[in-house]
Amino acid sequence: MSIAYPDRVKLANVPTPLQPLDRISQLYSKPYGGPRLWVKRDDLTESAMSGNKLRKLEFIIAEALATGCDTLITCGGEQSNHCRATALAAAKMGLKSHLILRGGAAPVSGEDADGNLLVDYVAGANVSIYPLRQYLDELPALFAHWARHYETMGGRALCIPTGGSDGLGIWGYIQAAEELAQDFQQHDIEPEHIVCATGSGGTQAGLTLGGYLLGAGYQVTGYAVCDDNDYFVRKVIDDVSDWCRRYDKTLAPERLNIAVNDRYIGPGYGVADAAVYETIAKLAQTEALLLDPVYTGKAFHGLLEEIKAGTYEGCRDLVFVHTGGQFGVFPHRAHFQRP
Repeated sequence: MSIAYPDRVKLANVPTPLQPLDRISQLYSKPYGGPRLWVKRDDLTESAMSGNKLRKLEFIIAEALATGCDTLITCGGEQSNHCRATALAAAKMGLKSHLILRGGAAPVSGEDADGNLLVDYVAGANVSIYPLRQYLDELPALFAHWARHYETMGGRALCIPTGGSDGLGIWGYIQAAEELAQDFQQHDIEPEHIVCATGSGGTQAGLTLGGYLLGAGYQVTGYAVCDDNDYFVRKVIDDVSDWCRRYDKTLAPERLNIAVNDRYIGPGYGVADAAVYETIAKLAQTEALLLDPVYTGKAFHGLLEEIKAGTYEGCRDLVFVHTGGQFGVFPHRAHFQRP
């Protein structure tokens, strides 16, 4: 099937590689009758803006430019990968960026910034950090406030939802699904499963919809890093429904086979337990693959636990989509054991 895409700007280095994880497969999958593991290296979309968010931003920024916007406003946690990528992508395209960030009880100040937040400041983003309760209660009003602020200055802002996950951003992973089809042909494999971390739902929605449009036979499963199964099923349906409305498509979302595993969230969003840190170290020491404690580390840990439990017994090939986030490792340095 040929898919007609809207305009996009070129930001990501794609196609990204699809690589086998043979050492991890031999150590932690094959003993349980599990699959050969592969990784789609979307952490390599670009060195500083790296990760899944960049695929979405190609379409989002094209929309911003087409509608005369000079500022991108978006939101997320203090260590948001999406916000960091947005700040850098905006700078590259000559746009301003304003980040509405969710802080803890004592939000981090600029001089104490680390990881993604440090990069936000380096990239020249305007950063507004709000206490958790205010952020949750007032986010729509905060978007409206800052959009009006830029209007009074003679500008125009595009407001981007959490993670760039909506009917516009979803195009990034519809396109990635097409890219994966080419990868599978090149490597002569037919994976039964594709796994990714799911936090704002857009990557899972795009892969699920893309696979459906292509008639692919694999199951996409999002390993939740926050919220629960019902939330993410609704979020994927909402993103697909928004896509249908925007682009005059007809698709009953219930025809999509939406799968979510919410058993490995741990203590909460952005908080990992010791087993996740051990998994991150394990991947670094066996495959030189760096995961993060917020998204990919939790998802890959959950995947290994499910393999051990026999969930993927008899499966030949499984692809893990590495959505990036390595900058998020550094604020968690105290949790990694040193020799």
